[in-house]
Amino acid sequence: MSRSSKKGPYVDQKLLKKVLSQKMTVSQNIIKTWARSSQIPPEFVGSTLSVHNGRIFINVYITEAMVGHRLGEFSPTRTFRGHGKIVKRILQKT
Repeated sequence: MSRSSKKGPYVDQKLLKKVLSQKMTVSQNIIKTWARSSQIPPEFVGSTLSVHNGRIFINVYITEAMVGHRLGEFSPTRTFRGHGKIVKRILQKT
Protein backbone atom coordinates (compact mmCIF):
# COMPACT_ATOMS: atom_id res chain seq x y z
CA MET A 1 0.00 0.00 0.00
CA SER A 2 1.38 3.40 -0.95
CA ARG A 3 1.47 6.56 1.09
CA SER A 4 -1.61 8.81 1.07
CA SER A 5 -1.47 11.46 -1.65
CA LYS A 6 -2.74 14.17 0.71
CA LYS A 7 0.27 13.62 3.00
CA GLY A 8 2.77 14.00 0.17
CA PRO A 9 6.09 12.18 -0.17
CA TYR A 10 8.10 11.35 2.95
CA VAL A 11 11.32 13.34 3.07
CA ASP A 12 13.44 13.35 6.22
CA GLN A 13 13.36 16.96 7.42
CA LYS A 14 16.82 16.93 9.01
CA LEU A 15 18.35 15.56 5.81
CA LEU A 16 16.52 18.13 3.67
CA LYS A 17 17.78 20.92 5.92
CA LYS A 18 21.37 19.64 5.64
CA VAL A 19 21.23 19.39 1.83
CA LEU A 20 19.71 22.85 1.42
CA SER A 21 22.33 24.42 3.70
CA GLN A 22 25.06 22.61 1.75
CA LYS A 23 23.74 24.05 -1.52
CA MET A 24 23.68 27.56 -0.05
CA THR A 25 27.34 27.35 1.00
CA VAL A 26 28.40 25.63 -2.26
CA SER A 27 30.51 23.07 -0.42
CA GLN A 28 30.87 19.52 -1.72
CA ASN A 29 30.96 17.66 1.60
CA ILE A 30 29.38 14.23 1.71
CA ILE A 31 26.39 14.03 4.06
CA LYS A 32 26.04 10.80 6.05
CA THR A 33 22.49 9.54 6.54
CA TRP A 34 20.64 6.59 7.99
CA ALA A 35 17.30 7.69 6.48
CA ARG A 36 16.94 4.92 3.88
CA SER A 37 13.15 5.34 3.75
CA SER A 38 13.33 8.99 2.72
CA GLN A 39 12.22 9.80 -0.81
CA ILE A 40 14.48 11.83 -3.07
CA PRO A 41 13.04 15.30 -3.85
CA PRO A 42 14.30 17.48 -6.74
CA GLU A 43 16.33 19.57 -4.24
CA PHE A 44 18.74 16.64 -3.72
CA VAL A 45 19.87 16.54 -7.38
CA GLY A 46 23.59 17.16 -7.73
CA SER A 47 24.53 16.30 -4.15
CA THR A 48 26.36 13.26 -2.84
CA LEU A 49 24.92 11.38 0.13
CA SER A 50 26.46 8.56 2.10
CA VAL A 51 23.63 6.08 2.77
CA HIS A 52 24.06 3.47 5.51
CA ASN A 53 23.22 -0.10 4.50
CA GLY A 54 23.44 -1.60 7.99
CA ARG A 55 27.16 -2.22 7.87
CA ILE A 56 28.92 0.51 5.88
CA PHE A 57 28.12 3.82 4.21
CA ILE A 58 27.76 3.78 0.42
CA ASN A 59 28.26 7.02 -1.51
CA VAL A 60 25.33 7.86 -3.78
CA TYR A 61 25.42 10.72 -6.29
CA ILE A 62 21.85 11.94 -6.84
CA THR A 63 20.73 12.44 -10.46
CA GLU A 64 17.41 13.53 -11.98
CA ALA A 65 16.43 9.93 -12.76
CA MET A 66 16.48 9.11 -9.01
CA VAL A 67 13.82 11.69 -8.04
CA GLY A 68 10.81 9.97 -6.46
CA HIS A 69 12.73 6.85 -5.47
CA ARG A 70 13.88 5.95 -1.95
CA LEU A 71 17.47 6.37 -0.78
CA GLY A 72 17.64 2.72 0.31
CA GLU A 73 17.17 1.53 -3.28
CA PHE A 74 20.66 2.75 -4.16
CA SER A 75 22.44 1.26 -1.15
CA PRO A 76 22.14 -2.56 -1.36
CA THR A 77 22.10 -4.43 1.94
CA ARG A 78 23.06 -7.85 0.64
CA THR A 79 26.24 -8.94 -1.10
CA PHE A 80 25.67 -11.18 -4.11
CA ARG A 81 28.52 -13.67 -4.39
CA GLY A 82 27.18 -15.62 -7.35
CA HIS A 83 25.12 -18.74 -7.79
CA GLY A 84 26.41 -22.21 -6.91
CA LYS A 85 29.84 -22.90 -8.27
CA ILE A 86 30.54 -25.94 -10.43
CA VAL A 87 33.23 -28.04 -8.81
CA LYS A 88 35.19 -30.29 -11.16
CA ARG A 89 35.43 -33.74 -9.62
CA ILE A 90 38.20 -36.11 -10.60
CA LEU A 91 37.10 -39.68 -11.13
CA GLN A 92 39.67 -42.29 -10.19
CA LYS A 93 39.78 -45.98 -10.87
CA THR A 94 39.40 -48.17 -7.81
